[in-house]
Amino acid sequence: MLTRASLAILTLTSFMVLAACSTSPHQTAYVTTPFNNGVSAFRLDTNTGSFKQVLGSPYPTGISPSSVWVHPSGKFAYVSNAGENTISLFKIGSTGALTEVTPRTPTDLQPAALVIDPGGAFLFAVNSASNTISAYSITASSGALSPITGSPYPTSGFTPIRGAISPSGKFLYVANSNSASISGFAVNSSGGLSPVPHSPILVGNGPNWIAIDPAGKFLYVANLQDGTFSGFTIDASTGGLAAVNGSPFGVANSGTAIVPLSSLLVDASGKYIYVTSLASSSSVYGFAIDGTTGVPTAVIAGSPFATGGASGFIVTDTTGKLLFVGNQTSDTVSGFKITPSNGALTLISTTGTTSAPTSMFVIK
Repeated sequence: MLTRASLAILTLTSFMVLAACSTSPHQTAYVTTPFNNGVSAFRLDTNTGSFKQVLGSPYPTGISPSSVWVHPSGKFAYVSNAGENTISLFKIGSTGALTEVTPRTPTDLQPAALVIDPGGAFLFAVNSASNTISAYSITASSGALSPITGSPYPTSGFTPIRGAISPSGKFLYVANSNSASISGFAVNSSGGLSPVPHSPILVGNGPNWIAIDPAGKFLYVANLQDGTFSGFTIDASTGGLAAVNGSPFGVANSGTAIVPLSSLLVDASGKYIYVTSLASSSSVYGFAIDGTTGVPTAVIAGSPFATGGASGFIVTDTTGKLLFVGNQTSDTVSGFKITPSNGALTLISTTGTTSAPTSMFVIK
């Protein structure tokens, strides 16, 4: 049975990348909650940051859902069920309501995170217990998944828990939490994977989360056990990584205690990076980024910004103006407004999820 302690891994595997910008003040958010084996749907008001649950939500999933991802078309949602080694496919209705399409698709052992390429052609499942990536092609009309020849692919690292794909869709990166490394792969036209140069590359201890800036120039990794985050430049032609000057970077620790950094996000402007902690008294740490070097140059005024307890994930809405942080011990999602001029965060909403949230995905 899933315990709150085990969420320290499962929660951090959730993968949330958002749909294209929208001018509508109303969006839809999906949140996985493994303690009740469900995924909740909410209507999001971007003017206030408030949530209103969609009728019929939460919707049943498989055992211990760890990650939710919505297809770029907005027609389908996918949920990885880490407790039963499957992926659930849902059709999305006009109100945001979900209807599951069975049977579920089998994966390798303990699918902890999902990733879909920007074009919506391929889905990748990061399998923690088998140290593999399952790759599938997506049928555009139905959302059905078909295994790609050669899948599953070994990660060459232990306990992969998080994945991120470049904005070009050419490169996939996976955090190996028990190898202090990340593995990089080139994605071919058929969805097949091959290692990028020098993969896997060493990072700090307990890498939990990967974020790539909107331009696809820089990659960042949150190192849970070190209380640091690593930064790299991405070679646009090969996908190879090179550490940026001064990496890894720390946050303002309290005394000698390590702040366990759990997730991170580069905002839509590419000017700021936000890093969450898994501590019982959690915060979001904000930094300005040098757009040429990728180096965090200054702490954002007011940082760190308080959240609920044990913040396990961070995502933005589709406008890029709001941030949402999932809090494990308080069973809530904290909503923040970003000040474009300086990156400061203002808390504007706190939404109860009834059970510890492990991932969130927002669509227009």
